[in-house]
Amino acid sequence: MGLDVIGDSLTEINVTSPTCFQEIFDQAGFDVAAMFLDALELAVTG
Repeated sequence: MGLDVIGDSLTEINVTSPTCFQEIFDQAGFDVAAMFLDALELAVTG
């Protein structure tokens, strides 16, 4: 997953390139993507 940011604005979320999220899940069973989205939601909502 990639995030594009310009200034203080998130302009794009790229989900076609998971940057090892799938490999980590397959090998360790750790859901990095879910953890990332939970942290992002907490950061946005407080």
